[in-house]
Amino acid sequence: MDILGNVSPRALQAPESGIVELVNYARGRDGLIPLWVGEGDLPTPAFISDAAMAALKAGETFYTWQRGIPELRQALSRYYERQFGHSLSQEHFYVVGSGMQAIQLAVQALSSPGDEIVYLSPAWPNFAAAASLAGAHPRAVPLQFADGRWRLDLERVEAAITPRTRALFVNTPSNPTGWTAAHDDLRAIIELARRKGLWIIADEIYALYHYAGGRAPSFLDVMEDGDRVVFVNSFSKNWSMTGWRVGWIVAPPQMGQVIENLVQYSTSGVAQFMQKGAIAALDDGDDFVRANIDKATRARDLLCDALIATNRVETLKPDGAIYAFLKIDGVQDARRAALDIVDKTGVGLAPGTAFGEGGSLFMRACFLRDKGQVAEAAERLSRYIAAL
Repeated sequence: MDILGNVSPRALQAPESGIVELVNYARGRDGLIPLWVGEGDLPTPAFISDAAMAALKAGETFYTWQRGIPELRQALSRYYERQFGHSLSQEHFYVVGSGMQAIQLAVQALSSPGDEIVYLSPAWPNFAAAASLAGAHPRAVPLQFADGRWRLDLERVEAAITPRTRALFVNTPSNPTGWTAAHDDLRAIIELARRKGLWIIADEIYALYHYAGGRAPSFLDVMEDGDRVVFVNSFSKNWSMTGWRVGWIVAPPQMGQVIENLVQYSTSGVAQFMQKGAIAALDDGDDFVRANIDKATRARDLLCDALIATNRVETLKPDGAIYAFLKIDGVQDARRAALDIVDKTGVGLAPGTAFGEGGSLFMRACFLRDKGQVAEAAERLSRYIAAL
């Protein structure tokens, strides 16, 4: 019997993650320095875990608000006032089961099967896969790469828009490139969306990891009343909560029932005790976030300086996010190179082939780690590159 014969073609066509392939290939090896996935090396800090455990012990294990408990939505409102300087009522916020689910729900809410969503590439592969699984067609528009830096070509974005396009997906600061939109870029993108009648799905998860100082420019800074923007975000990166799988959506209050229904028919909400931990992260975690950003800044400089010094790596220090996206002389197949690098050096990198158009000659390294580990990884990679 052909077990897969009657499985949905859409599910069968879902691609294996090129990042996870490498992780599965080398997970658990002695001496491994894992720079392949987008997370730091610290566990969730105790003030967050303790708040969740206290709620768990108090019996907060029942069904709860589909949109998120009011206390967490209020904490998100305070966070945006503090970090973004924008006053948004709790009715703008919706708690979901990870940043990944936030993207899934945004795609489901804003597109129908056969519609198109334009996105900037290289990009985190999960977005294009999520769009395809929802029946939408993701259309990549590659960023331009020259002299180690990535740039947006808005004319190429506009040229990719068709009558079936429903939304633009914009991740800034970018995973994996580190490209960070300036306010002028955001104004141009939102003006294009207005002219074409499109939604914007804004992934600003790395907004606080901005190495020019302060947070990165946000669509919140250039929006006007009536602009159609949905923000997707996560607790994962700022507060070392990748394994918690808690995220949020910021959307117009008019979309509240739509988003609540989509939550109901997917996860039926996020566990209340986990949401109590998320409140602690937002209200008491600013010092921890600042320490993570300082750590990332030092590690970025250490890794990039060492690899640029080989004169065999084409890159500049990224403006934002937590990744170096490296173009190594002589590498023509990033997947094969990533397998070879982990075998010969014990350093796990994500192959640029996993990130779609424009990424095939690159390798991604997440540098949000202990400085000693990053220094060791830089030394091993420098030796490998010298031997190519």
